[in-house]
Amino acid sequence: MSTSSSRTVHNRLVRLKNLRQATEQEARQTTPESTVQPGFNGRWTRRQWAHASLVATMVALLGTIVPGFATVLQPAAATPIQTMSLKLPPLSLARQRGNLGDSWQTVTVKRGASLKHMFSSLDIPESELERVLAHPGVKAEIGQITPDTHLALDLPVNGKLRAIRYVRRDGQRIQLDLTGDKIRETELKRDIDVRTVVLSGKVGGSLFRSARKLGLSGGHLDQLTDQMFKYDIDFDSDLDADDRFSVVVDQMWVDGELEKTGAVLAAAFTIDGKLHTAFRHVRNGKPEYFTSDGRPLKKSFIRMPIPYARLSSSFGTRRHPVLGRTRMHKGVDYAAATGTPIQAAGDARVQVVGWQGGYGRAVILDHGNGYTTLYGHMSRFGNIRPGQRIAQGTTIGYVGSTGMSTGPHLHYEFRINGVHRNPLSVTMPPPQPLQGAELASFRTETYRAMTRIRTVENIVFPAAIEGPQQALAIALEAPPGRKQTATRKQKKG
Repeated sequence: MSTSSSRTVHNRLVRLKNLRQATEQEARQTTPESTVQPGFNGRWTRRQWAHASLVATMVALLGTIVPGFATVLQPAAATPIQTMSLKLPPLSLARQRGNLGDSWQTVTVKRGASLKHMFSSLDIPESELERVLAHPGVKAEIGQITPDTHLALDLPVNGKLRAIRYVRRDGQRIQLDLTGDKIRETELKRDIDVRTVVLSGKVGGSLFRSARKLGLSGGHLDQLTDQMFKYDIDFDSDLDADDRFSVVVDQMWVDGELEKTGAVLAAAFTIDGKLHTAFRHVRNGKPEYFTSDGRPLKKSFIRMPIPYARLSSSFGTRRHPVLGRTRMHKGVDYAAATGTPIQAAGDARVQVVGWQGGYGRAVILDHGNGYTTLYGHMSRFGNIRPGQRIAQGTTIGYVGSTGMSTGPHLHYEFRINGVHRNPLSVTMPPPQPLQGAELASFRTETYRAMTRIRTVENIVFPAAIEGPQQALAIALEAPPGRKQTATRKQKKG
C-alpha cells in the first residue's frame, strides 16, 4: 500500500516539473529578446554579402540602360524635304508632227498566240487587222504566224497603228504604211554583216551539250564527227572532260541579230596534248576537209560498209555453209538485221545493180584505177542506177538473205584489177592531196584560220601553247620550200 502511494506521489512530481519547464519556455519566447532572429549574431555572412552585391549591380545596370531605351524610343526629328524642278528634253520633230517611226516597238509571238490575239492585247481594233491582211501578199506571209516571229509596230500613245514591219520568207524586210487611205508597201534595206568567228570550249561532260552552248547546231556536230575527224578520233572513248575544241564558222548578222551560222571552215581538237586539225577547201566544185599540209581527211575507202556490224566470216578458205564443200571465200561477211543500210565504200560509178547468181541481189561499184567492190545478198536496192556517180557513204542497198545465204548478212568483196583482196588487210590507196597553186592558196587560208584559233584559245585558255600547236604554227608560217626543214628543227628541239 505504501509502495503504491509513493509511486503516485512520484508521478505527480514529474508532471509538475514538466509543466513548470513548459511555462518557463513559453515565457522566454514572449520576452523582447525574441525579436532577434535565432542564429544572427550581429554580423553578415559571405552568402548575405554576395546577395547584396548582386542586387546592387542589377540596380546600377537598370539605372544606366533604361534612360537609353527612353532616348531610342523617342521619334526622330523630321528631315526637311527639298524639291527641284528639272527641265525635260524637248520632243523630237518627228514626235511633234506625228511622223512615222517615233514609237516603234518589236513584238515576239508566243506559243499558242495568234495575230488576232496579239492585236487585241495591244488594244488595236480588229478592223485594222482585217485591213492589213487584205493587202496583197500579207496574209500569205504573216496570216499564220509561228512562235518567235518578230513584228515591229509603230504604235504611238494614242493607240492608233501607223505602220508595221515584217520579214518575208525570201528574207526581204517590208514596211506597210497605214496612215493614208491606201496601204503603202516599202522594201527596206537590211543591214547584213557576215563575221568569221572562233568558238572555243572544253568537252566537259558532253561534247554535244558544250557545242550547243557555244551556238553550234546538230549539223555542225555531224560535220565534226562524220566528215572531219571520224578517221582520227573515236568520239565515244577518246574524249576527256579537259580536252578542248575550237571551231571557225561564218555567222550572218541581219539588223544586229544572228540570222544563221554557216558550215565549219576549220576546227581543232586538243586531246591528251595531241592536236588534230581540219580545214575546209572547195576542190573541183565540191567542199572537202584537209590537214594543214593539204592531205584529204577523208580516206579513199571505208573498211566497213555497215557501221558497227559483226564480222561473221573472214576472207580465205572455208567450208561453204550451203554447198557443204571447201572453197575460197573471196570476201568478208557482216551479220546484221534485215533492212540495215549498206554504204558505198568510196566515191564510185555504179556498174551493176541486179541479181548476180549466188550473190542474190547485188551491187558492183567501179572506183577507178582498177578498184571495184561488190555487195551481195541485199534485201532491196537503194535509189541508184547503173552509170550513176555516187559519193562515199551513199546508201546503195539494205541487208538481206537473197541468193545462197543461210541468214541476213552482207557479203563484201574488194578487187584490184579483178583480183580479190582481203578488205580488212589490204593497203588502201591514199587520197589525192592538193598540189601546186591550189596548195599555196589553201595554205594561205589555213594560216589565217589557225591564227584565229590560236588567238582565241590563248584568251579562253591562258595556259602556254603546247608543243603540237607550236609545231603547227611553225609549219604554217614556213614557206612551202622550207616546211620540212622547219618541222625537223621542231622535232630536234
